[in-house]
Amino acid sequence: MRNTSRGARLLALAGALLVFGTAACQGPTQVAEDDVRGPSTGLPPDTAIEADTVNVVTVGDIVCESDMAVTDTECQQSATADLASSLEPDAVVALGDLQYDEGQFDEFQRSWAPSWGRFDDIIAPVPGNHEYGTEAAGGYQRYFDTGPYYVREIGAWRFYLLDSNCDQIDCAQEATWLADDLAANPSACAAVAMHHPRWSSSAEHGSQEQVDGLWAAAVDGGVDLSLAGHDHDYERFAPIDAAGNVTGTDQGTTHFVVGTGGRSLYEIGDPQPGSEFAAGDSFGVLVLTLGPESFDWRFLDVSGEVLDKGQRACS
Repeated sequence: MRNTSRGARLLALAGALLVFGTAACQGPTQVAEDDVRGPSTGLPPDTAIEADTVNVVTVGDIVCESDMAVTDTECQQSATADLASSLEPDAVVALGDLQYDEGQFDEFQRSWAPSWGRFDDIIAPVPGNHEYGTEAAGGYQRYFDTGPYYVREIGAWRFYLLDSNCDQIDCAQEATWLADDLAANPSACAAVAMHHPRWSSSAEHGSQEQVDGLWAAAVDGGVDLSLAGHDHDYERFAPIDAAGNVTGTDQGTTHFVVGTGGRSLYEIGDPQPGSEFAAGDSFGVLVLTLGPESFDWRFLDVSGEVLDKGQRACS
């Protein structure tokens, strides 16, 4: 069970405010309380997927523009969508940069809809930086009709779907909301999903310090599982704490980077502390089997080969 002490919550909030104070002064958009909601195209935000065990497919960095050619190294969104379909998921968590290059609404209609649009009725998306290629992520918001961040019950799990574009929205406000909701709604297992990874060994973008406040609020609040994209590779970390240190126990947050949805692939660079598996040469998806007190994971490439797998109890 997670630590819901007032001291832990205040520590998380202090970290969030310290990291994001400068950005907030520059005027990122604040979010109205009634706009913290899930996508209207999928399950209503107050609808839970009620089952003892659920299967969730998750990936980010997915769909090319409609006029781009499919090659072995680019625009493999149909292959990853077919793979995801074969896994018969109960839900799909989409980790941002869903529609390149600027997240335009007509591109969502032309390119996303024929490929990954088959999951729109079970999707829980988050926006990436490319969604903000249109003002206020207008194409993404028009297509999915979400708030920028929200919470979803999936099986026994509480999922926090975040907006990590801290140059666009007030991430200090978001970190406060996250810490407060974790404290008010303790559960045996919880997960956080956002586009930008706090920790990454990719040679392209790597670890993203601007989301440190969101990461700290999640980890200090006891989140068991973290999902991110942005780097177009797959990576799994051992359970780590808010500072990125390996806990060496059954405590801490298991962190995944899954940016292998189809757009392109990035090389892996120098491994960050805690990195246990990384692959930069395979498009694929991560499938999570979520139980009431534990989770299993498998990362499959588009041929169906399992490249990484494991299991862990919630802490």
